[in-house]
Amino acid sequence: MTKWVYTFGDGAAEGRAGDRNLLGGKGANLAEMCSLGLPVPPGFTITTEVCNAYYANARCYPASLEADVAVALDHIGRLTGRRFGDPSKLLLVSVRSGARASMPGMMDTVLNLGLNDETVEALAADSGDARFAYDSYRRFIQMYSDVVMGLDHEVFEEILEDQKGGLGHELDTELTAIEWQSVIALYKAKVEEELGKPFPQDPHEQLWGAISAVFSSWMNNRAITYRRLHDIPESWGTAVNVQAMVFGNMGDTSATGVAFTRNPSTGEKMLYGEFLVNAQGEDVVAGIRTPQNITEAARIAAGSDKPSLQKLMPDAFQSFVTISDNLEKHYRDMQDLEFTIERGKLWMLQTRSGKRTAKAALKIAVEMARDKLISKEEAVARIDPASLDQLLHPTIDPKAARDVIGVGLPASPGAATGEIVFSSNDAEEAKAQGRKAILVRIETSPEDIHGMHAAEGILTTRGGMTSHAAVVARGMGKPCVSGAGSLRVDYRAGTLMAMGSTFRKGDTITIDGANGQVLKGAVPMLQPELSGDFAAIMEWADAARRMKVRTNAETPLDARMARSFGAEGIGLCRTEHMFFDGDRIVAMREMILADTEKDRRTALAKLLPMQRSDFLELFEIMAGLPVTIRLLDPPLHEFLPKTEEEVAEVAAAMKVSPDKLRQRTEALHEFNPMLGHRGCRLAVSYPEIAEMQARAIFEAAVEAGRKAGALVVPEIMVPLVGLVKELDYVKARIDAVARSVMEETGVKITYLTGTMIELPRAAIRAHVIAEAAEFFSFGTNDLTQTTFGISRDDAASFLETYRQKGIIEQDPFVSLDIEGVGELVRMAAEKGRATRPDIKLGICGEHGGDPSSIHFCEKVGLDYVSCSPYRVPIARLAAAQAAVQVAKLGRG
Repeated sequence: MTKWVYTFGDGAAEGRAGDRNLLGGKGANLAEMCSLGLPVPPGFTITTEVCNAYYANARCYPASLEADVAVALDHIGRLTGRRFGDPSKLLLVSVRSGARASMPGMMDTVLNLGLNDETVEALAADSGDARFAYDSYRRFIQMYSDVVMGLDHEVFEEILEDQKGGLGHELDTELTAIEWQSVIALYKAKVEEELGKPFPQDPHEQLWGAISAVFSSWMNNRAITYRRLHDIPESWGTAVNVQAMVFGNMGDTSATGVAFTRNPSTGEKMLYGEFLVNAQGEDVVAGIRTPQNITEAARIAAGSDKPSLQKLMPDAFQSFVTISDNLEKHYRDMQDLEFTIERGKLWMLQTRSGKRTAKAALKIAVEMARDKLISKEEAVARIDPASLDQLLHPTIDPKAARDVIGVGLPASPGAATGEIVFSSNDAEEAKAQGRKAILVRIETSPEDIHGMHAAEGILTTRGGMTSHAAVVARGMGKPCVSGAGSLRVDYRAGTLMAMGSTFRKGDTITIDGANGQVLKGAVPMLQPELSGDFAAIMEWADAARRMKVRTNAETPLDARMARSFGAEGIGLCRTEHMFFDGDRIVAMREMILADTEKDRRTALAKLLPMQRSDFLELFEIMAGLPVTIRLLDPPLHEFLPKTEEEVAEVAAAMKVSPDKLRQRTEALHEFNPMLGHRGCRLAVSYPEIAEMQARAIFEAAVEAGRKAGALVVPEIMVPLVGLVKELDYVKARIDAVARSVMEETGVKITYLTGTMIELPRAAIRAHVIAEAAEFFSFGTNDLTQTTFGISRDDAASFLETYRQKGIIEQDPFVSLDIEGVGELVRMAAEKGRATRPDIKLGICGEHGGDPSSIHFCEKVGLDYVSCSPYRVPIARLAAAQAAVQVAKLGRG
């Protein structure tokens, strides 16, 4: 019999931390905390397997589940001395989601479940606090109606605000029991008015409604978006956790809060969090009330006049500190904790590995390794390579003038400039049009996930350091300023009021997530210094990895940037990018318009010194590291003008007739240029182009070698080879030029000639091509296009639809298609080595900076990956993690 439900409580649990695939992260950690003897309200977990069965069987549950849940409810009752649905021994429960991977705020929660018109009176009598009981009941009606019945919570907020205004109250906590009863009556009437049925009074109906709502929330839009952004498989499902309620809203000796065992923004070893007195957990993350600091040190640093938990409830605070320290040591990682204090007694509601910025992740990993809590290999493995992107982008120049228009909380570090948008849809639209936006909201909600992802940064006027905006922004690596209370947002008018000034949609602002400032206009930025903890992790990663990491670069700026990030050479220099500036494009067009080989060589002679100078500078920057230079690849028509205005302008500048230019453009026109007259086909048709480029390479190598006093070994890559005879033909021209330059200079030149494998035929015939090629560089951009038969430039219109419908898991141009394109890479690598055992193998497509693709490259045994400069650190770390994992598990 399949076990669908696992219980926990009173120091014992049926599950453990290792059962997270089955129990979800929350359920597994609740079970583990129970087993550690920590104060955890008893409860049970309905497994992720039920979620999968629920969707597989048209939202029907396994036959035995209802009976299993009834037994588990009795288990909670025995431990608490209460009974679910029994007013004389009232047991109330919470119903929460708990996926295998943490998805904060993405799925649904219901608190205070079991309250109705009868049991609320029992709760008032049992607690001795009628105000608390009716406050809990109105919370339940509002949350249940929203989560389970689909009635927007804003409907209830409007009722509550109207009532508070009429009564002269500012805070929810000021309402009396009788006043709450009036609010409840209005809530219930609104439910019946809007939905045509009364609010459910049967606790068991309530329970199954909540359980179904939590399972259903696995497939809500925000959860789907979050999974897509974080590569979480739909098949994982979510668990449901049902727990006995403990109450943080039982008066001034009760509280609720969230905390991290370290600062999630900086990684500093300090208790970091917020709490609210006389509140429930949703109040903290919703940002409706301003939370208080947990520690006295944090209160002083924040300049708050509200007492800290340390001062207000010292006994509970000390218990929390001890538990926090023990949990961090037990899990050997920073923990994100949720807790409730009920009339002075501390209860732990959750622990999980906390989301953190890349800067914090580095600091935490390095400190834990140095404290011997984890090994250096574990420290390297704990850093998400993609998260390093957060560290490789500008921050505000400290010398820049700052026109501060508001200040909030520094919720997520980094700085961003963009135009103001007030909705997530507008943020997405701006990004689609190539414009940078700052998403400005009163407070964000899980429905804003797509806009937060599209925006450069997030600004909210409400919420604390653990609000939705703060937590999600930190996880995304987006700068965020939250709780900027001096700012006023008017969605209807589309305005942001700040310091007496009005800013509108489209106006530019800058936010500084490091200090919480909001600045008028664009502000100068600086590149970060990658030292300290970053340098330590990179040093440990470099010691662990096998593959080299090169860069794709053809400009001195990119080459220097890549070297500063640790690139070990250039894996792809796209020479065509060197031909578009100034005199170069003129000479290039002269060559294309030439009617004879002689005229073409005359034009190419003008390009020779320019190319030689380019290559010389790259060789000098790389200082003896390998440099792979690809011969001209794109079709020639790309260098010619497109519009009639451009044709006329270029014709005048070149002193040729517009008709001749137009005729040549038409003659070069191709219906499918990607598969047309390009790559090695150009070198076969016009060998003088390849000869000029080879001469420029060899002459630059000789000069660079003389300057450095060391041998420079260029690698010349012939693109788009599908037939070995193509490579033989072009290689013969390259070798002839090499001999000529050696004779002219008296210097022996060592060089490699290879090819870019970007056609399926090349992969299939790699054993033959390797007879001529001394290296293979896999051009996975074009190899993906030619394998799938789709254009990368046009595929965006349908690939996302494919992904949403489950036909593909990921865009194959973002992450390598292992089963198809990957098999061609594997085949070509094996066949190439069979012919030439010492053949050098690398990858230079965009996949060279993608961690999962890099892992595949390690399994195949490639010698290096090459990626854009800013992805070099990501590739270094991913290559190290892949090497460690492959060493443990084998290449497979």
